[in-house]
Amino acid sequence: MIEAELKAYVGEPELIGRRLDARAPARVEVYRDTYYDRPDGSLDRADQELRLRTVHGTHGTRTLLTYKGAAVDTESGSKPEYETEVADAAAAHAILRSLGHVERIAFEKHCRNHAFEAYGRRMLVTLVRVPELDGTYLEVETLVDEADVPAALTDIRAVLTELGIRSDALTSDTYTDAVRARRGG
Repeated sequence: MIEAELKAYVGEPELIGRRLDARAPARVEVYRDTYYDRPDGSLDRADQELRLRTVHGTHGTRTLLTYKGAAVDTESGSKPEYETEVADAAAAHAILRSLGHVERIAFEKHCRNHAFEAYGRRMLVTLVRVPELDGTYLEVETLVDEADVPAALTDIRAVLTELGIRSDALTSDTYTDAVRARRGG
């Protein structure tokens, strides 16, 4: 499946949060993301991601291993995504390191997730704050087949418009690049 997604800067996160709360209850979580790469950086150069995410929320803690392939839509950065839950985060980190992968970057994301249906699609809309970065972001995503990416992005844009997000607020910047730049790397 392809994660069709658009991300935007949010100028009024409280207002957007209220609009989202009116559509679906929030699930507040903290993500601890660790991105891995090969020592030569070839995953990054190929626009691929290998991430281990530990999610802390009111319903406990879970860890997800995710691989994202190269973007199928360069404007949005939508990518194929494969994800599975792992039982032991420490063991998963050890396995990745033992296979020769190196930690590229790790950081936290503070998220308010809202899941709802719009335009016949299951949408996940997330207000995101990365403590190391200025501002708040909004991510809107849905999983689709590759052929459906353009239509899904149109529906995502409609959801953004309904929430009051203008097209000039959209960004293709990645958290990994922004955090790396903030750290001076």
